[in-house]
Amino acid sequence: MANSRMFPALCLAFLTLAALPQARAEESPVSRSVQWAQPVATQYNLYQMSPTLYRSALPDSNAQPLLEKLQIATVINFLPESDSTWLKTPGVTQVQLPYRTNHVDDQDVLAALRAIQTAQAKGPVLMHCKHGADRTGLMSAMYRVVVQDWSKEDALKEMTQGGFGENAHYKDGAKYMMKADIPALRAALSSGACSTSAFASCVVMNWLKPGKA
Repeated sequence: MANSRMFPALCLAFLTLAALPQARAEESPVSRSVQWAQPVATQYNLYQMSPTLYRSALPDSNAQPLLEKLQIATVINFLPESDSTWLKTPGVTQVQLPYRTNHVDDQDVLAALRAIQTAQAKGPVLMHCKHGADRTGLMSAMYRVVVQDWSKEDALKEMTQGGFGENAHYKDGAKYMMKADIPALRAALSSGACSTSAFASCVVMNWLKPGKA
């Protein structure tokens, strides 16, 4: 039964990706959904998803006054390179969670969602990758679905048609998202589990800690 529901969803995902160039060509400020992330600074591909959550491409030192204006308290970075080379604002927490969309798993998603929720308690959060498209796009979509209770289809439309830039890796994020077990992710996020799998690397590492045997 689950497979019969999954097939139409996957078809929608790949049809949406196939239609992406045409969708962008026809996109206009009037037709863009007001529920989608709203543009703040196009030079940084910076958009506001909620009162306490923003997404962007990799900022630079010139972006610091803007981030201060937005009262960004935490910057979550999905790249392997540190933000310390450009982010010098005192008091801004830096969180680094590097991953790749073609190797993403539930452990990566839970780490990102938990970091976002923890940081939001302290103030507005900015998450970014290099271009603000594939890695940031996937975590934005998973936040929409797992935390904000959007449908996968609606989150996929925002991810691919929201004007965040064309990227060949959208298909990897879409494939993961459409297969993801959302109730299991919500349960793990609520319980504090590091993954939905009992055999995930983070679970195994916890088993190997002294005193856990």
